[in-house]
Amino acid sequence: MARRSTLSALFAGTAATALGCALLTPATATAATGDYESENATLSQAKIATNHSGYSGKGFVDFDNLVGSYADYSVNAAQAGTHTLTFRYANGTADDRPMKLVVDGGDKGTVSFPGTGSWTTWKTVTATVQLTAGVNHVRTISASANGGPNTDKITDAFSAPADSEPPTPPKNFQVSNIRPTAADFRWEAATDNVGVTRYEINRGGNTLKVVDGKTTSATVDQLTPNTSYDISVTAYDAAGNPSQPSNVVGVKTPPSDDKTPPSVPGSLKVTGSTSDSISLSWKASTDDGGSIAGYDVYQGDKVVSTTAQTSATVTDLKPNTSYTFTVKARDPNGNASAASNAVTAKTTNNTGAGGGIPSYDKDITKVDLGWAVGFLPNGNALVTERDRFELLQISPDGKKKTLGKIPGAVTTKGEGGLLGLAISPQWNTDHAVYLYHTSSSDNRIVKVTYDGTTLSKTTTPVLTGLAKHQYHNGGRIAFGPDGKLYATVGDAKVKANAQNKSSLNGKILRLNPDGSAPSDNPFYATGGNARYVWSYGHRNPQGLAWDSQGRLWSSEFGESSQDELNLIQKGGNYGWSACEGTIGDCKGTIAPKKTWPTSQAGPSGIEIVNDWIYIAAVTGKQLFATQIKGDGIGDVSAVFSGRWGRLRSVTKTPDGHLWVTSTNNDKLGGTPDTIDNVVVQLKFPGAAFAG
Repeated sequence: MARRSTLSALFAGTAATALGCALLTPATATAATGDYESENATLSQAKIATNHSGYSGKGFVDFDNLVGSYADYSVNAAQAGTHTLTFRYANGTADDRPMKLVVDGGDKGTVSFPGTGSWTTWKTVTATVQLTAGVNHVRTISASANGGPNTDKITDAFSAPADSEPPTPPKNFQVSNIRPTAADFRWEAATDNVGVTRYEINRGGNTLKVVDGKTTSATVDQLTPNTSYDISVTAYDAAGNPSQPSNVVGVKTPPSDDKTPPSVPGSLKVTGSTSDSISLSWKASTDDGGSIAGYDVYQGDKVVSTTAQTSATVTDLKPNTSYTFTVKARDPNGNASAASNAVTAKTTNNTGAGGGIPSYDKDITKVDLGWAVGFLPNGNALVTERDRFELLQISPDGKKKTLGKIPGAVTTKGEGGLLGLAISPQWNTDHAVYLYHTSSSDNRIVKVTYDGTTLSKTTTPVLTGLAKHQYHNGGRIAFGPDGKLYATVGDAKVKANAQNKSSLNGKILRLNPDGSAPSDNPFYATGGNARYVWSYGHRNPQGLAWDSQGRLWSSEFGESSQDELNLIQKGGNYGWSACEGTIGDCKGTIAPKKTWPTSQAGPSGIEIVNDWIYIAAVTGKQLFATQIKGDGIGDVSAVFSGRWGRLRSVTKTPDGHLWVTSTNNDKLGGTPDTIDNVVVQLKFPGAAFAG
């Protein structure tokens, strides 16, 4: 929907028409709620002046008689929708001094600022704008060679609810002229009840390029040679409503003409060892093509680990045995570096169980996109299959039984479907199983019953109305030590949701098993959806796990810079969308305990055993392991790098193992095979980590 803009305001509660010729001195001027004084704006080719009386605050903007000088105001809207902005100004000339108005990068036309009679006579003009909840950038730019008026402040007043109707999906998305690092795209325009303001070209849930709402073609020029992409385009209106994505186009960039291998990885060293694993780290290689595709760890002539990081842990080794390793780097064209220095390390004699670096134990079975795992008291596991919408029962020895499809579950042809699972702590008496799934209208948490033999044919809604999208659906649910049900909910591709406590999206929620909100939740007194919010400012949170102190940890997918591991605080703000990881405007938000480049991690499900955190990485295709130390963590080991592909969940078993699921076939109707989409069991050697 188009964001309509005009400038207007009440000044200190007085109507604009009555305010026209008021003369206020700095000593007597007061600021109304929603006022944004010019001295707090970001200025370009302009300055704050005090040489004319009647202004409020500490001064006014003097635009220095230049075309293109501007003032950028950060307007923090508590509620999305139609807002009236009042711009207080003085123009001591007989000429209009128009200003171009831009809201969040969108051109809203030109606003007239006619003469006021003198530089000490202050009047107002108004603009009606669509603002999103949270910070909006309102920029006024001088459009006259004579410069702009003297501008005192903007006052923001909410006037109408937000547009909730999204644009239609763009159609006929096509690609052409594919080069090693770029490709051209075009599509048919989406429609909206007011207007489309921008298009985002996405790879999965990550944005590759943004163009305005009048543009239906674009060149994406930051691709990697010899790499496969699945790309789509999404339309947005000014209220921030996203369309459903277009059709997905598969793109495989060709190799470039680069024949030069990367530099040799430097300073390979041993960082830790157990009875069956050795951890390594090295210094990053460089490449004249600008990127490293990955590193291969060699034991002799055999590749034993593949990773995009500069560390790896090699598992499944024999106790009290020496091993020698080297590392080579690869660029996207397949050019490999020479081998690094060789290092030799010896595994320990220690054995035991529970925590530390796990090793492979055995294959359990194959599943189709196994998204979440939960164990019944009898040792059998329940597993959700995302795109088949089926609930499976798997015994400890791998016997698999399909219990049935979950009614009402639908796909988004992306990250939605049948997702999270949590078994009631009172399952022996209530036989309740909680599920998070996408429906035709929303994401929701429902309850089914399963008595060990029969799955109920209907579901009971527990919490509904979680906005859905092809991407950013969150979906993990788990019961905490307090008996409450926690849920991770993505922002549904609407960034403003994350900071808006009246939205259930971009949050970690906490609820009673019956779906009501606990009265001790941090924003319970606010009412409405805010009653359910435990923490906010999340983009697409994934894992949930509690340590020995009862503290909640959560993993989170980043946009294009940093993935996160967070220690969750009650009522905490984790920064999205102004802050991604530790990048951006992060003041006043809670910093993650660990970040990774988004190209290397994709942290999904997490588990904690004896205060060791295990994180299943989708993008990185590996398992991360790290030990909690106080309020932080120790060194992070990357285990099983490249062995099973995209890892989705990691869950402790009743008998002291870990089950890990892979989801390589992340497409609708994917079919299991002998490598992809497996459930494997890991075991613990129990040796102390030496790193």
